[in-house]
Amino acid sequence: MSFPRYQSYKESGVEWLGEVPAHWELAPLKAATTNNDEVLDETTTGDTEIVYVDISSVDGVNGIKMKETMQFSAAPSRARRRVRDGDVIISTVRTYLKAIARIRAPEENLIVSTGFAVIRPRSKLMPDFLGFLVSASYFVEQVIARSTGVSYPAINASELVAILVPLPPAAEQTEIAAFLDRETAQIDELVAEQRRLMELLKEKRQAVISHAVTKGLNPDAPMKPSGIEWLGEVPAHWEVKRIKYLVAGNDGIQMGPFGGMLLDLDSENTGFKVYGQENTISGDFRLGHRWISRDRFTALRNYHVDTGDLLLTRKGSLGNALLVQTLPQPGIIDSDTIRVRVDHFVIMQSFLALLLHEAHYVSEQITLSKRGAILPGLNSQTIANISIIISPLTDQQQLMEFLAEQTAKFNTLTTEAQRAIDLLQERRTALISAAVTGQIDVRALSPTQAIEATT
Repeated sequence: MSFPRYQSYKESGVEWLGEVPAHWELAPLKAATTNNDEVLDETTTGDTEIVYVDISSVDGVNGIKMKETMQFSAAPSRARRRVRDGDVIISTVRTYLKAIARIRAPEENLIVSTGFAVIRPRSKLMPDFLGFLVSASYFVEQVIARSTGVSYPAINASELVAILVPLPPAAEQTEIAAFLDRETAQIDELVAEQRRLMELLKEKRQAVISHAVTKGLNPDAPMKPSGIEWLGEVPAHWEVKRIKYLVAGNDGIQMGPFGGMLLDLDSENTGFKVYGQENTISGDFRLGHRWISRDRFTALRNYHVDTGDLLLTRKGSLGNALLVQTLPQPGIIDSDTIRVRVDHFVIMQSFLALLLHEAHYVSEQITLSKRGAILPGLNSQTIANISIIISPLTDQQQLMEFLAEQTAKFNTLTTEAQRAIDLLQERRTALISAAVTGQIDVRALSPTQAIEATT
C-alpha cells in the first residue's frame, strides 16, 4: 500500500516546492509567525539562574539534546533569547548543522543562544505542525541556500521568515502533526534499536579481542599467573614483557622533534612531509600541508617515518596506534607523535599495533599513566613501560588471522546496522517533507493503514 494523494492540486509558483493541495494557502513564514519576541531583561542580575541551550546542543532529529544550568554572570554573551511553549528554534549560524527544535513545556528560565531564531506561531499555525514544517528538507535546503559566508554560513532571521511555506487549514495541520508524531516516533524507536545493536556488536567485538589476546585460542592450554593482579592467568607458554624489551635498538621508541625544530616549515610540497595526528587517526597519509626541505629531512633523520613503523598519538585521541602500510612520500613525525619500531624476532608489528589500539588491558595502563603524569599526553617512557602479554610468533600469526576473520564479521553486521539507520532516517525525512507539502494525504489514515503504507 502507498499513501493516498489529495484529489486536486495547484501550482505553487515556486520551482522548489511544486504542486500543493488546491485548498492550501501559500505564504511567507512570517505571515503566520513572529520571531525573536523576547530577550532577557537588561536588569537581569548576575546571580540569576538560567538553563541555557547552545547551537551545539540541538539537532534536527533529537531536538534539544543537552541543557546547561548556570548563573547569568557565567553565561556566554549570546545567552539572551527567551522561549515559550510552542516556539520553534532554528539555527541562523552554521545552518548546515540543521539545529532545529520544538520547545515543549520549557523551564521558566530556559534561555537559548542568539544564534537561534525563535519562531512563534500565530493563531492560524499549529505549534506541532510548525515544528515539522521548518524541519522539512525543502525548508532546510532553502535556509542553507540563502545563507551567506563560506566557513561560517549564516542567515538573517528576516530572510529566514521570508521563505514561502504551504499552510493547510488549522484542523488539517493538527491531523498531519499527529500522524507525523506517531510515525516518526516509530521510526526513531527502530533507529534506537539499531544503535543498541551496534553498541552490543562493539562490546562483543571488544570481548572477543580481549579474550583472544589474554587467554589465547586453545581453551585447554595450561595457564599461569600473569603477575598483573587485575589480568589474572595467561597461557603458560606466553610471557609478560614491557614494550621497551620488544623494540628494535635505541631508537625503537622515538618521540617527535621539539616544536622549535619545526619552525621553518614549507607550505609548498617539497617532497618531504611532516606527518602527525591527523594522519595517525584517519590512516590517510595524504592529509596535511606541512613539508620540510631536503636538508632539514636529512638533519632530522632520527624522526623519519618508514613503512612498518607504528605511530601513536601523544595528545587528544591519546594512544591511537597505526601501522604504516604505505607512504605517499618520505617524511618525519611531528612533536605530537611517537614512532615505535619492533624487534621482528620477538613480535609482529601488526600484533603490537592491534594490542595498542584494541586491547583493553593496554588502554587501562595508558589511562592510569595519564592520571599520574605531571605533563599532559604520552611520552616514550610511558610507552616503554606498558606491559604486553606476548605469545610466540606462531601464536601471534594465528591470533591475527582469527581476529581478522572475527572482526570482519562484526564489521559487516555493524555496516548493515548503519545502513538500516541511514535508510530509516531517509524515510523519516521524506515522510515529513511529503506530509507538510501535501504530496501525500494522511488525514484519514489509521495507525494500521499508516504502517501498511510505509512497508
